Amino acid sequence: VQLVESGGGSVQDGGSLRLSCAASGNTYSGYCMIWFRQAPGKEREGVAAIGNDGRVVYGDSVKGRFIISQGHAKNGLYLQMNSLKREDTALYYCAAARVALTPIRSLEADRYYYWGQGTQVTVSS
Repeated sequence: VQLVESGGGSVQDGGSLRLSCAASGNTYSGYCMIWFRQAPGKEREGVAAIGNDGRVVYGDSVKGRFIISQGHAKNGLYLQMNSLKREDTALYYCAAARVALTPIRSLEADRYYYWGQGTQVTVSS
């Protein structure tokens, strides 16, 4: 099982980036997939999750700015990030687990057992 993120980079305040996560080595049907981020000195934060049925959950800090989506075969996960702010600067990870999407727990890191290595996003003014 392998998750590989890409698409990170440096962008100015107000700009956009699209992150991708390539999923291989498993059939991800039935899985909940998620984007997390972690900034230096801060706890890992759930950004956006998508369930097997396509329902989504977003963290409060990114609602209205970020959009999570999956590829047709569920072997790709994407995060469209718009109106980026300096506080969005972090290492972004994708993760997956065969669990149901729930509004309360879907953004909690301990639910997920497949993780990528992360891609860095830096937002500057």
